[in-house]
Amino acid sequence: MKIYLTGQNNFGNRGCEALVRSTLTVLRKVDAQAQVRVPSADLQRDSAQWPLAAQDGAEFVPVPALPRRFAHWNRVVSRLPALAALPWPRLPAQDPIRAQLRECDLLLSIGGDNYSLDYDLGSLAYFVAIAEAALEMGKPALLWGASAGPFDRLPAVERRMADHLKRLTAVTVRETHTHAYLKGLGLQSNLHLVADSAFLLGREAYAREGFWPQGEDGVLGLNLSPLVDGVRKRAGAATELLDEAARFIETLMTRSRLGVLLVPHVAPLDGAAFNNDERYLAQLQQRLLGLGPRVRSVPGGLNACQLKDVIAGCRYFIGARTHATIAALSSGVPTVSIAYSIKARGINLDLFDHEDHVLDTRKVGAQSLQQALDGLVQNEAAIRAHLAERLPEWRRRAALGAGVVADLSKD
Repeated sequence: MKIYLTGQNNFGNRGCEALVRSTLTVLRKVDAQAQVRVPSADLQRDSAQWPLAAQDGAEFVPVPALPRRFAHWNRVVSRLPALAALPWPRLPAQDPIRAQLRECDLLLSIGGDNYSLDYDLGSLAYFVAIAEAALEMGKPALLWGASAGPFDRLPAVERRMADHLKRLTAVTVRETHTHAYLKGLGLQSNLHLVADSAFLLGREAYAREGFWPQGEDGVLGLNLSPLVDGVRKRAGAATELLDEAARFIETLMTRSRLGVLLVPHVAPLDGAAFNNDERYLAQLQQRLLGLGPRVRSVPGGLNACQLKDVIAGCRYFIGARTHATIAALSSGVPTVSIAYSIKARGINLDLFDHEDHVLDTRKVGAQSLQQALDGLVQNEAAIRAHLAERLPEWRRRAALGAGVVADLSKD
C-alpha cells in the first residue's frame, strides 16, 4: 500500500512531525509494509529529524510551489467572500502532485486543522483541490484524524465544504465538537470519530542534564507561542503577553518551589523567525535571567519524540500548541491547554468531560495563568488518576483509523 500525505510540508512544526510519525504507526497496523510519501520543503533537515524514516516506511518527497491561481483566488475572495459560491480553483493539469497521486493507492489529508478558517481561504481551497484530484482519479481520499470547521461565518464556504466533505471517501475526526458539527452539515456514512493519532506517538529518551531547571517540587513545562501573542493583540489586549508571562513566573518563584521549563514546539529547522517558539521564548528567558537555574529552556533541534520525552518529565504543563499539550496529556501529565480554536476545547471536553483546564487565548495573562496552574495543583491526584484510566481508551481510539483504511483495502 502506497499513501500520499498532504497537509504538512516541514517538521519545524513538531506537531506535524508527531502526526506523520504516529500516522505511520496506525497505517502499519493495517499493512506492515505500508509506504507513505511525506511532502517536505526541506528534505535534508526533515530527514535528519527522523533518521529511521525509511525503515519506518516514510519517503520524503519535494513539495511543489503553491499554484498561483490559489493565491490569486484567495486575494479575490478575501475581499468579496460571496464569490466563494462560484467554482473553486482546481489543481493544474501538470501539477507534480497529480503525478504523486497516480503512483499511490490513497490520499490522507493530515495537518490537524487545515480544513478550517484558521488560515487563509487559498490554503483551504488548495487542500480541497488535492483531495478532489485524487477522487477524480478513482483514489480514496480521507481527511485523517482532524478537526474541521466551523465554516458558518462564511455561508458560501460552508456550503462548498459540506459538499466536498460528503464526497470524501472517509472523514475521521478527533473530537466530538467537529463530529457533531459535520453531522449537522449532513455527513453520515463516511464520518468516523477517532482520536488524534499523536496519542500513539512514542518517546525517544533525551538527556536532561544541562538544561533541566532546579525545582524541589518538580517542574512546570510552559509553551507559549507568537500565535497566542497575535490572537491576544487582535482581541485588544492592553498588555504584552511576554510581560504577563514574566510576571506569572516571577510570582510563581516566590510562592512555590517549582522550576519552570520553557518548551518550544514550533521552531523552523532553518532558524527562520516567523512563527518560531524558540525565538519567542528566548525573549521570555532573557527577561528572567535573574531567577537563575530555576528557569531554563529546552535546547533547539529536538525532534517530536524527544520533546515528548522531555515534556513527560514535567510535573505540570501549560501549552499553546495543540500537539505540545497532546504530548503532555498522553504522558499522563496534568495539563492546561491554551485554546484559540475548536480543537483544544474539543479534545479536552472528550478526554475530561469538561473544559476546566482550557484557558481562552484572549484571556491569557499573569492572573489567569496562575489560576489555571492552581487548578492543576489542587486536582493533581484526580487528574493523574483520570488520565491513567482514560488513556488506554484514547490510544485505542487513535488507532481506529486503521480499521477505516483496512475496510477500504477490502473493497
